[in-house]
Amino acid sequence: MATTTAPSSTPAPSPASASAPSPFAREMRRRRSLRRMSQLELATLAGTTQRHLSFIENGRSVPGREMVVRLAESLGLTLRERNSLLLSAGYAPAYAESARDAESIGPAMEALRSILTGHLPYPAVVAGPRGELVLANAAFDVLTEGSAAHLLAPPVNVLRLALHPQGMGPRVVNLAAWGRHITESLRARATAHPDSELDALITELTGYLPAATPAPSEHLGFAVPLRLRSADGELRLLTTLTSFATAVDVTLAELHLEAFLPADAATGELLRRREAARTGDDPRPR
Repeated sequence: MATTTAPSSTPAPSPASASAPSPFAREMRRRRSLRRMSQLELATLAGTTQRHLSFIENGRSVPGREMVVRLAESLGLTLRERNSLLLSAGYAPAYAESARDAESIGPAMEALRSILTGHLPYPAVVAGPRGELVLANAAFDVLTEGSAAHLLAPPVNVLRLALHPQGMGPRVVNLAAWGRHITESLRARATAHPDSELDALITELTGYLPAATPAPSEHLGFAVPLRLRSADGELRLLTTLTSFATAVDVTLAELHLEAFLPADAATGELLRRREAARTGDDPRPR
């Protein structure tokens, strides 16, 4: 007698489920969307075709390590984000992440210390990606003057110190304008490079700011100065940011040096006299 086989109760996988996008493919689409880039734009920058990129983002093509690196570079990802993208594609990270006291980055850290010393009598600091204080020169004390001890206890966060009501906040004459400059800069970074810890810090810092709209006169026309009351008089300072543009170590790439410069002659003179008092030197030209 002939027998029949009952149909299996388990359905065959559908084409959609068989080619479901991988974590890497989903991350690629997310990163590209964040930068508002079309597939054609990204493919052109990465040296591939739109069709190939479409297959990658749909999970129909698995890119090689070199292609992942090119895509990450074309998206402008940080070294940490590039490592994360490589891991999601099944590859080992390409960039080391050294401890800040590691011998491998010792020469770079020493160079930063030299820059800080050379910037005297003006204040300068080296900070991490979320404002963690790494290094500072002796003139940094003009900024921390009168700040609460808990804000100066390690780990110090220079962004929190700058706006906190027990930090520099009460001494910043143009707190609304200066604070908005800081928070808007951080928001732009968080948009390009999502970071939940940075988001939380932005929310905290925003809470320290007054609601008043800053007056146009608080701008120099090309930058927002920091107007800071000190024991020796009001300081007007501009800031510059410097980073290791060619760093291939995650730790170094995430550091930036913030140097303060006098926005007027009176501020320069005041800072030179403070430094002379600290070192015992006569600031007057010989």
